[in-house]
Amino acid sequence: MSGFTPQDLSRRTKRMILLVMDGLLVPVSLYLAHALRYGTATPPLEGGAPYIMLATALGLVIVTVLRLPWIKLNALESHAIIKIALAAGAIAVGMAALSFMLQAGSPRSVPAITGALFFCFTILGRLAAIILLETFWTPTVAEPVAIYGAGRAGIQLAAALRQSQEARPILFVDDDPGLSGLLIAGLPVYPAKRLPSLVESHDLRRVLLAMPSVPDEVRREILERLEPLPIRTQVLPSYVEIMAGTDDDTLRAVEPGALLGRDQVNLDTPEIAAAYSGKVVMVTGAGGSIGSELCRQLVTCGPATIILFDHSEHALYDAHRDLLSLAARHGVRIVPRLGSVTDAETLARVLAREGVQIMLHAAAYKHVPLVEENALVGGANNVIGTRIAAEAAAHAGVERFILVSTDKAVRPTNVMGATKRLAELVVQDLQPRHPGTKFAMVRFGNVLGSSGSVLPLFEEQIRAGGPVTVTHPDVTRFFMTISEAARLVLLASAFAQGRDLFVLDMGEPQKIVDIALRMIALSGRKPIDPETGQGDIEVRITGLRPGEKLYEELLIDDASLRATPHPKILRAEEAGLTEGAVCGMLDALAAAIHDGRADVLRALLSEYVEGYAPPGPTPVTTTPAGPIRKPAA
Repeated sequence: MSGFTPQDLSRRTKRMILLVMDGLLVPVSLYLAHALRYGTATPPLEGGAPYIMLATALGLVIVTVLRLPWIKLNALESHAIIKIALAAGAIAVGMAALSFMLQAGSPRSVPAITGALFFCFTILGRLAAIILLETFWTPTVAEPVAIYGAGRAGIQLAAALRQSQEARPILFVDDDPGLSGLLIAGLPVYPAKRLPSLVESHDLRRVLLAMPSVPDEVRREILERLEPLPIRTQVLPSYVEIMAGTDDDTLRAVEPGALLGRDQVNLDTPEIAAAYSGKVVMVTGAGGSIGSELCRQLVTCGPATIILFDHSEHALYDAHRDLLSLAARHGVRIVPRLGSVTDAETLARVLAREGVQIMLHAAAYKHVPLVEENALVGGANNVIGTRIAAEAAAHAGVERFILVSTDKAVRPTNVMGATKRLAELVVQDLQPRHPGTKFAMVRFGNVLGSSGSVLPLFEEQIRAGGPVTVTHPDVTRFFMTISEAARLVLLASAFAQGRDLFVLDMGEPQKIVDIALRMIALSGRKPIDPETGQGDIEVRITGLRPGEKLYEELLIDDASLRATPHPKILRAEEAGLTEGAVCGMLDALAAAIHDGRADVLRALLSEYVEGYAPPGPTPVTTTPAGPIRKPAA
């Protein structure tokens, strides 16, 4: 409807209308109570006008004290009904007291009947107002939506949407056959298999998945069933995510776990807490995505002190501020320290002053295109910085040193991966000469949600309306969540025996284009099919970037795998370089960096890193993604 609507009224005016309505219901209920008691439409009203006026005034006082007009119409639930029942009971008791004081001679059943009638009329009046508002004054722009899941979350979502002008809940669908045909929160419940026909018959525009507690595998199966429908899909976040504030929107577009193509690995083991309890732990690169998550998880392991070490003042400030309240609750001391891992004196000073016992080395330059363009700086930080940090740890008597590495170090085609492989070789080489420190390495796949990963990039592109850019339709990657990545590092320290290389069993690699399509679907949009032009977001193929390869590997030698106490964590035993070769490589690398010779650095990478060759120019094309395929489960 156009023109004036009840929503245009001020809140104060709405409360006055409800107060007047409740006040009028008192004499009406009193009259009908007498009529029912005497069985006539013209019953005698003992006490006359004074009794009626006093009863009405008493009712208004009770209604105001219990704040019935302050209950929003679309928030009429159990607590509101209990309040109305209390008001009705108080009115019945007040009527009885008035009748006694005025000696009205009214039958003793009349106050009770009055209270019961007041309760019924108050509830019915509000329900009638809700129906009128929804029938005649619901905004025509409100999208009709279906809610998938008729449980508690679905009911709460329906109540919230009734206050929205953007969406209007029409029905529930649910996989539980026992709920089919029921009326829940005023909405009918249909079996999920009927959703395709319901979309057409009810002109549904969106389906909201309100099942925040189901496993990721079940959620993925539901989303795959919904994907062919001509309707947007959005997912309600879990209660933990809502309370933690990790979702910016009530209905999130995507969560990292939904993109893995597998269930998340449970890495919560007693060994982690035992390894860090009461220890002094230092995290280099503490302001980065992995480093900051490491620190958050470390706090719950009960260390005595966590040293945050980073060369970025802004990143270190943010990481320190975010940890303060959590650390205070767990009684953990947090010490922020500015410095670079290429500064041996600063590192040695911090290690000695704080008495560091465990060092987690997450400081690295990791963005492939940037390191490709800045090879000398990448080599200095990733290789020389790792050597300086590892040697400083050994000389300071640190018990354990854990290097955070990457699957891009396996037969790398880019400078970033090659420098990380050299960092691994450096750490391996130090172990025989420093048996007092246990050196270990952890190889990650791509970490969803970290800076530079596809998740924030694709989310930004989807919010902008596209296009979503993928370098090649056949590019595959191993993926893990940032929580899995941090937990793997912590567990590696607990399992470390010296010169270890740990990897996580991450299942099958995922195609990047499938990740893009899945994210578009989870955001409630449709990818544009280049053949028909139908859809919302374009998926555009841009061509491989310099140093990028189609697929990544986790191991140089698959036969090197050994078991650990955790079934999903494997230990690899890979061959390294001789001590002389490592010393020669480091000297030549330092000279190339000093002389500014990126070509020499790349030649050294080719000599010492298996599979690396300086890349030639890579042609870049801009094409549609081709026929849209269903992403892998």
